[in-house]
Amino acid sequence: MLRFVIRRLLLAVTTLFAISIITFVLFFAVPSSPATVMCGKNCNPTQIAQVEHRLGLDQPLIDQYGTFVKGIFAGRTIGEGDFARECPAPCLGYSFRTDEPVLDIIKRTLPVTVSIVIGSAILWLLIGVSLGMASALKKGTIFDRLAIGTSLVGASLQVYFFGLVLLLIFVYSTGWLTAPSYTPFTQNPGQWAYGLILPWITLGFLNSALYARLSRAQMLETLSEDFVRTARAKGLPKTKVYTRHALRAAITPIVTIAGLDIGAALGGTVITETIFGLQGLGKASVQAVEDLNLPIVLATVLLAATFIVAMNIIVDLLYAVIDPRVRLG
Repeated sequence: MLRFVIRRLLLAVTTLFAISIITFVLFFAVPSSPATVMCGKNCNPTQIAQVEHRLGLDQPLIDQYGTFVKGIFAGRTIGEGDFARECPAPCLGYSFRTDEPVLDIIKRTLPVTVSIVIGSAILWLLIGVSLGMASALKKGTIFDRLAIGTSLVGASLQVYFFGLVLLLIFVYSTGWLTAPSYTPFTQNPGQWAYGLILPWITLGFLNSALYARLSRAQMLETLSEDFVRTARAKGLPKTKVYTRHALRAAITPIVTIAGLDIGAALGGTVITETIFGLQGLGKASVQAVEDLNLPIVLATVLLAATFIVAMNIIVDLLYAVIDPRVRLG
């Protein structure tokens, strides 16, 4: 098991290293100089060249990348003279538009996104997997048809529509809920959950539709396998057959998709944050794109890639727990 974990970690580190190089090159080797963006429209070529020199943008690209990586582990001073800014480790860059380290922006916005994703993921996994498994066990019944119909409705809706409908009903029409807001969990857990109910329901319901359909299909396929029929023929109780044998085999592809979905969502739930007026990582990244704030865009892209890689590691470890044969791969 230890060897399996070490292999996966080494692969993850290699992947992140490659992603960081590709991302850095894409952002800093483009024809439009970042100094032009930082300096503004009124700067002449001489002023732009001065900004490039003070920020180190006139150095070879490999030297810039080395400085960037060094700043992540040891921190660095970005710029010279009036442009000099201290960026403590882990330094992901400095936003001269907002005059603050990019890490401070991430610390302020990431908890909002993580809170949205955690709550909604719990809902979509519990509702989707439970509904799909129960529907498979009751194939052909009214419950099965209702479950399929509900999942089709959920799969057909969009976040920007369903979220606005929930706001209209529960906030503006009935007043049963206040407008969504974010309160740190450590400050007030109850207010934290209350302010995120609508985003959780929106993402949880819509994503649960996919998991219900997938869970049902996987469970039906597993129930037709030889090992399940053998377990039944041996006289094992239905509960034991379904939970210990069928569910364990059917859950593997669900774990894969769940890991990818959660990793991608942690990179920013842009539409959800925009609809409900929450200042999360997704909304910050979109604003950075609009403002051409390249340090924030670069950092959020790298962070999103890190979440994807991290969730893939978790999925691999869960595979090893669900099916020990994976450890030999």
